[in-house]
Amino acid sequence: MLGNLEIRPGDFEDPKVIGLLDFHFRDMHANSPPGKAFALDLTALRSADITFLTLWEGDELLGCGAMKELSPLHGELKSMRTHQDHLRKGVAARLLAEFMALGLQRGYERLSLETGKGVLFEPALALYARFGFEEGDKFADYQPSDFNQFFHLDL
Repeated sequence: MLGNLEIRPGDFEDPKVIGLLDFHFRDMHANSPPGKAFALDLTALRSADITFLTLWEGDELLGCGAMKELSPLHGELKSMRTHQDHLRKGVAARLLAEFMALGLQRGYERLSLETGKGVLFEPALALYARFGFEEGDKFADYQPSDFNQFFHLDL
């Protein structure tokens, strides 16, 4: 399992962070129908309405994630990714808990997320269900399709 963990703001100049984000972006586009991958690239993650966090154990990057403020009461989880070397160790759960706490601290009433369907997405879907997210209606500018689905958690 994991040892001494540290949540840090994402450093967009760190080669480890750049590498993980690049892998995430390419993987989401490779495993989603054209036009149905909404993973954010480095440029989009730098937006003022996005909080990008990384999880480290010493100098080893374990994972990353982002939260976008949709309104003063509503946040969206974005670009969650665990490094391949640390799958099934609780990395995503730790990041998700951090974003939930941050959402509460900010006064959000709801967190939402959009994700795909299929075997690749099953571990993430199980995690979201374990944390109380429920499938629901589209939000923001997303359009429903046979591939994407929407989940919400009332804080």
